[in-house]
Formats: sequence, C-alpha cells, structure tokens
Amino acid sequence: MDAFLQQWQSASLTSVGFFWMALWAFVLGYFISSIIQVLITRRQMREVMGDDGARSVALGAFFGFISSSCSFAALATTRALFNKGAAFTASMAFLLASTNLVIELGFVIAVFLSWQFVIGEYLGGILLIVLAWLFVKFTRPRQLIENARDENADGADDESYDLRHWGDVTDPELWQQVAQKFVMEWQMVWKDILLGFTVAGLIAAFVPSEFFAWLFQGVGTETNDVGFWAVLQQAVVGPIAAFFTFIGSMGNIPLAAVLYGEGVAFAGVMAFIFSDLVVLPVLRINAQYYGWKMALYITAMLFVCLVATSLILHYGFAAFDLLPSGDSVKAITERDHFQLNYGFYLNLAALVLTAVLARFWWQRQQAHAHHEHHHDHGSTSTGLATYLMRVLVVLALLWLAGGLVLALI
Repeated sequence: MDAFLQQWQSASLTSVGFFWMALWAFVLGYFISSIIQVLITRRQMREVMGDDGARSVALGAFFGFISSSCSFAALATTRALFNKGAAFTASMAFLLASTNLVIELGFVIAVFLSWQFVIGEYLGGILLIVLAWLFVKFTRPRQLIENARDENADGADDESYDLRHWGDVTDPELWQQVAQKFVMEWQMVWKDILLGFTVAGLIAAFVPSEFFAWLFQGVGTETNDVGFWAVLQQAVVGPIAAFFTFIGSMGNIPLAAVLYGEGVAFAGVMAFIFSDLVVLPVLRINAQYYGWKMALYITAMLFVCLVATSLILHYGFAAFDLLPSGDSVKAITERDHFQLNYGFYLNLAALVLTAVLARFWWQRQQAHAHHEHHHDHGSTSTGLATYLMRVLVVLALLWLAGGLVLALI
C-alpha cells in the first residue's frame, strides 16, 4: 500500500512538474497565435484555396501555419473552408499545417524533447502535406468529395482587426480581440493538456520498462542498431496506440517524451506525435461532418502518410548521423521540475502576460455584456464522447489533487 501511495505522489508531481516546465511555451505560443488569428480572416484564406494545384495547397499550408493548433478547432475551420469552396487537398493541407506547423507546438517539443524533434515536427509537417496531396492525386476520391461537401453549411467569418498603421497597436480593441482569441485557445485545449500531462505522469510512475519492450519491438537497442522492421513496427504501433486516446497535439508531447525515454525509436515517437488527427474522437467528428466513408478515407490517408513520413525522417536523420539520444529525455522525466532557473522566470513573465490578457478579456466581456454571443470552439463531440471526456477530466483532477496532498503530508 505504501508503495502505491508513493507512486501516486510521484505520478502527480511528475504531471504538475511537466506542466510547469511547459507553461511559458504554452502562453507564448498561444499569444503569438492569437495575434495572427486576429489579423487574418477566414475569407482571405478560402478565396485562394479553390483548386487542387500546388499554389492552393501551399497557401492552405501557410494559412494553417498561422492558425490554431487545437485539433478540434482545426477540424471545424477545415470543414467551413471546404464547404465554402476550398479544394479538398488545400483543406487537408490547412488541417495538417494547423496541427503540425504551429509555433507553440515547437516550443513545447523543445522543452520536453530535443532540437531534432522540433526540426522533425516542421519537416514532417511539410512532408505530411506533400504525401497527402499525392495520396489524393493517386486515389482520386472524386465521388467521395462531392458527396461530402455541404455548400449550405454555416461558415461565418471570425472577427478580425483591420491593422492600417503602426499606431493601431495601442488600440485597446485590438488587444481585447487578441485576449478573446487567447482565452478561446485555452478553452479549446485545457482538457487535452490536463489529460495528456496526467497520463504522462501515470505512465512514468507506474508502467514498467518491460511493457514498452513488449509493445515496441527493438526498445532498449542502441538507436543506430534498430533494424528496419522494428522501426516500421514502432512507426505503425505509435498511431495505433494513440488512436484510442482523447489526447490532442499539445497534450501528447510529455507522453512522447516518456516513450522516447523508454527507448522507442525516433520514427515511433514522431508517428505518435503526428497521430493527433487519427484518434477516435477525431474520426467520430469527421464522420459527423462528412459521413463515415469520407471519415475512414481521411483516417486511412493520414495513417499511411504519417507512417511514411516518420520513416523518411528517421532514415533521413540517420543518414546525417542526427538521430537524437534518449539520455536527455530520461533526464527530463527524472529531474526536479521546480528549480529556480530560467524556466522559473519565464513562467513568471508568462503569468504576468496572462494576467494582462485576462484583464483585456474581462473588459471585452463587460463591453459586450448586453449582447449574447455564441462561440463555436471547435469541439462538436456529443453524447458518449462528451460524457466520457467530462468523467476523465474529473478523475484527472481528483487524481492530481490527491497526489499533491500526499506530497504535502
């Protein structure tokens, strides 16, 4: 019993410590993302994404890069763009870029993993888009696309700010809109972040290394000595393991760090990171949006492309002797997360910035109190999925609170 209580305490402290390590990266990333979203409108995006050519796909990827990283918000925006005339390939480029080529994700990966993973994330995001484009070109799902498009669906533009000159940067309305986006970003992702960090702590404390050796072939072998079939198996198992989770792109990074610290190959970890769009809740939402046939087609496309991308990255990095070592990741999972270092001061600055934005958000709420607004935050899950998510969130909060109480006493 005492051993279990010690592991419970360790798991909770690890989860909270992971979040403390990444706090400044989340705040900075969402702050930059919010500014960009306020200055770019959805109408500007869809007007240049109307065909299957390379230009439309590249522009779809660019607009995805400057958009939100939340998987569910990206799904909702992608559907709106697609239904309002954007080509399917350009819409998929937007979806992949908005969940892989985003600033805040790179910050969090840098905190938990290493620079190789940051480069792999961005290079892999581009590769995913190119491979998805080729996949659609070769499979030609023309009838599926026609059946999936709903031109009557609501796709109203988000609010935006017309920045005409540098003097506008002192306009409170601009920062109120940025603060609104910033709050909406956190509303979209906090559940994924909570569950992701809680699961990462649980796995770090409770799951023995033997389990990873059983699940992923070649675990424990030197990085450069893992054979091709073991690397392929890990790249396939990564997204399959992720499929049954509710964890989005921002919540699965600490878990990816745990996997790599246990010896999972670079390809397997990258495949796991790329798998935020092939999880079960995303499949259900796509089925609601486009029908089950198109949803399964999109999932199959993403699965094939992310496995291929992970293998290309793995052997491309290996060719230049750039595969990272797992030692630094193991140190992250074992060290004291609450040291008085640069991260501590960055977190203080992030909390101050959050407080300032919260004040602007409150001013906006007060100014619009006489109007009733409904904001779609992208999560359209209903029924069992929503209920299950709520139950998991409550359990995660109780688990973390209990572990922290044990640490105090």
